[in-house]
Amino acid sequence: MPASVEVEIEGRRLSLSNLAKVLYPDAGFTKADVIDYYRRIAPALLAHLRGRVPTLVRAPDGAAGPVFFEKRCPGHRPKWVKTALVGRYEQHEGFEGCLVDTLPALVWVANLAALELHTYQARVDDLRRPTALVIDLDPGEPATIVDCARVAIDLRDTLDALGLAAVVKTSGSKGLHLSVPLNRPGVTDDATKHFALALGQLLESRDPKRVTTVMAREHRRGRVFVDWSQNDRAKTTVAPYSLRIRPRPLVSTPVSWTEVEAVYDSGDGDALSFEAPAVLERVAARGDLYERNLTLQQDLPSL
Repeated sequence: MPASVEVEIEGRRLSLSNLAKVLYPDAGFTKADVIDYYRRIAPALLAHLRGRVPTLVRAPDGAAGPVFFEKRCPGHRPKWVKTALVGRYEQHEGFEGCLVDTLPALVWVANLAALELHTYQARVDDLRRPTALVIDLDPGEPATIVDCARVAIDLRDTLDALGLAAVVKTSGSKGLHLSVPLNRPGVTDDATKHFALALGQLLESRDPKRVTTVMAREHRRGRVFVDWSQNDRAKTTVAPYSLRIRPRPLVSTPVSWTEVEAVYDSGDGDALSFEAPAVLERVAARGDLYERNLTLQQDLPSL
């Protein structure tokens, strides 16, 4: 394979380099495979990136090499890669981040070995208004994703009692992410953060041996940490359909509640582990299971 290849995508010229480099050593998954995955998943992924500035998590030598976060859009970007000002609040001046809202832009960041894409909860047109409330369920060993499934089901049922629907995805690592679509004016990150904490504390009060809202890692051992802080304005969460930086090309994958229930019933956590080829097959067969996060409008109850 040549060192670099010139391609044209939707009228944009790109030079793709080091395509034979293996980025996921346990799977022999190359940079060409990464670019191809992002090209093929683009119809689903771009809907969740549109209007948002992702933090790029880059691993030029793959999962076995160093990793760094890049919030500012690189100065060497093509002129057609648009940027937007984000991170501007209180004493923070903000910075110009990349808008990855087209297929050429997505392929360009994939060629940078930006394997992971993390997004804020707000769009750039209204940085003070999150479009959803998110909760990251993170198991502290020896707890597993099966324990996360149980907590996720409890959260879903609690939200249902409040008249709120939630969607769920794998973290692409060892946990689960719940998102409560809001997509309404007047929402603030303070409101979503406090509401998420209250939900976590409710579950913690019911089962303190298995659930915690305390961030200290020594307190999280054997428990599922309900990370409510993901709703902070300065924080980002891995986007649905993003690859993760692991020895194999695992993906943060939207799943159905039926799948979550099946894992809790069976105890088979591997059933919620999806690699890039399987995710492409899932989306082709089932569509975007996270689509409601973009469209469903719900009001957050007052505490």
